[in-house]
Amino acid sequence: MSGESKTAGKGSGAMRVFEENIRDIMNRPGEMRERSRTIVLPEKFGEALAEIPAGSELELDVRLESVHEGILVSAEANATMHAQCGRCLKDFTTPFQVEFQELFAYTPTEADEYGVHGDHVDLEPPLRDAVVLALPFQPVCRPDCPGLDPESGELREAGAAVAADVDLDPRWAALAGFDTSVVADTVTVEVDPGAGEHPGSVSK
Repeated sequence: MSGESKTAGKGSGAMRVFEENIRDIMNRPGEMRERSRTIVLPEKFGEALAEIPAGSELELDVRLESVHEGILVSAEANATMHAQCGRCLKDFTTPFQVEFQELFAYTPTEADEYGVHGDHVDLEPPLRDAVVLALPFQPVCRPDCPGLDPESGELREAGAAVAADVDLDPRWAALAGFDTSVVADTVTVEVDPGAGEHPGSVSK
């Protein structure tokens, strides 16, 4: 894509790094511009166990399309996610990608979430929302991470993790150590010789 640039935001104008100038395509339906930028995030995106930290570089590919209602923005963002594994608590990083498409209306109504401001659109709100929603709530360092042993706090072996993940129904817990072979060896059946006679009958 054309329009390569690198922008870093500092101080009071930090949030202007997310703005895209649309002066040359405003009110010209059918016009389109494609741009690529590297943004240095002035503040982090995300909370809890996963985030894109402040100071991280975010590669942003943007397509701006002029339509009758406003400017249709399609964007793809690539960055590096910093996270803490929800199983073993290990810190790790991994590539992160997110996409979004939003209409910035010339005359926003209650139904429109974003609007055109003068000769530019501010991509920060929809970009932040897209990133936060895409970040995992319980990130894992790898799909087969066994996690920590609840007693020792050490990383469990893969085989032990599988066994520990099988929950035993508490209703059957009392029978877990019950040896059925002992019962089979000790139970005997006693037959009452008179069990088949009618009650009250007299044997002759």
